[in-house]
Amino acid sequence: MVRSLKNDWSGQSFPHAGRRKPLVGDLGVSNPRHPILDLLDWGADLGPIFEMRIFRQNFVFVSSAELAAELCDETRYCKALPPAITALRQYAGDGLFTAYNDEPNWQLAHDLLMPAFTKSAMQSYHPIMLATADELFAFWDRQTGPVDVTQSMTKLTMETLSRAAFSHDFGSFTSEQPHPFVGAMIRALETGRRKGGLLTAPGGAMLGRLIDRRNAGQQAYVDEMLDDLIAERSASSDDHDLLGIMLNTSHPESGERLSPLNIRHQILTFLVAGHETTSGALSFTLYYLSRNPDCLARAQQEADEILGDDPDAVPTFEQIPKFRYIRRCLDEALRIWPTVPGFARGPREETTLGGRYRMRPEDWAVVVLGLVHRDPAVWDRPDVYDPDRFLPANVKKRPAHSYKPFGAGLRACIGRQFALHESVLVLARLLHRYDLSGDPDYELAVDERLTMVPKGFEIALRSRDRSALVAEEDLSVIE
Repeated sequence: MVRSLKNDWSGQSFPHAGRRKPLVGDLGVSNPRHPILDLLDWGADLGPIFEMRIFRQNFVFVSSAELAAELCDETRYCKALPPAITALRQYAGDGLFTAYNDEPNWQLAHDLLMPAFTKSAMQSYHPIMLATADELFAFWDRQTGPVDVTQSMTKLTMETLSRAAFSHDFGSFTSEQPHPFVGAMIRALETGRRKGGLLTAPGGAMLGRLIDRRNAGQQAYVDEMLDDLIAERSASSDDHDLLGIMLNTSHPESGERLSPLNIRHQILTFLVAGHETTSGALSFTLYYLSRNPDCLARAQQEADEILGDDPDAVPTFEQIPKFRYIRRCLDEALRIWPTVPGFARGPREETTLGGRYRMRPEDWAVVVLGLVHRDPAVWDRPDVYDPDRFLPANVKKRPAHSYKPFGAGLRACIGRQFALHESVLVLARLLHRYDLSGDPDYELAVDERLTMVPKGFEIALRSRDRSALVAEEDLSVIE
């Protein structure tokens, strides 16, 4: 099922880059290799709402926290699927991320999976996260020289999710070569992203079919492996992971269950959306800590206070919320570089945005988080990394919906507590175990995949000198 949102906003025009050409519109404004980075650059000076026209499709963007807050009003607006997300439906079908709002499987899956992210469920994932982090540290300890942060964090988050979702180990830290499933999944995902850019072009449908044929083998491999896994587990009543919950749980009111096809779509959704976003969040946080020694020292001090002197100490489930400064470091990194660059919203019925822009149900706007999170009307010195922006007193002072890294409303990320728990756990253990430093000559480069991640960022790691820490504590006691 493919739907087209016209998005002509009743013929209203908005500021644009000013280089529009006949037929192709604003096609040359952004480099197709990094369109989001270019958008953040040229869109920053165009005001709270602006547009880009690519062939027949109009894209409207919102960059102010004020308009973003209005679009996040669930009574008036809901999630919309722009072309890039629509293209992913061939890959992830009506999974939670790519489903239309009125598709029955979205509500059914949402209701059935909510218990998978309760406190008791999160407690069951905690040991998985600890064990996978141990494998990362052992992998790092075998390395000589700096480690590629994004590559390492992607291995970590993929393994954590696959083990929590369907109890499968891809061997990311023990095999010389990546598991073929991981490569096939990423290539299938990249195919979907490329197709999203073709949907509006003349002949785009034909080019899309050509890309599909070239990728058919990769797609079939992913689908068949998951279908076999689902079939194998369908005879079991084991519901200790996400797959078990989806197979063995029926809706408490209707008695409905998810079909095997939709279960496959949900697993793909969790793997794709979950591992990339968390990997990017961890990587950006480590980048900013490596560039801000005072913040790094405070984060390590907090880890030491909670975990003690043993470098191999592991936090209990109840201790994770106590790493408040480390959580603020994570939040601030996601403010400057939200790993999901934006989300689209459309009105439930005809309305007016910002008191002047007419919108109908077929219209939509993309909330550009990289600009909303740096709106100078809300954020003082928005390009400066300052975790204390997220002290409770400062959060209360800010307008609602000015910080939305996990989306908005009913369609916000269902796994956000999983991602936050894993991220804080990993950061706390890493900072407690290692001293880290980045190449001072490295300039942040950002890679655009489905999400945003640092590119080519490496850190040097060394085990922390615990004797020096103990000596400092002894001196403080003497004083």
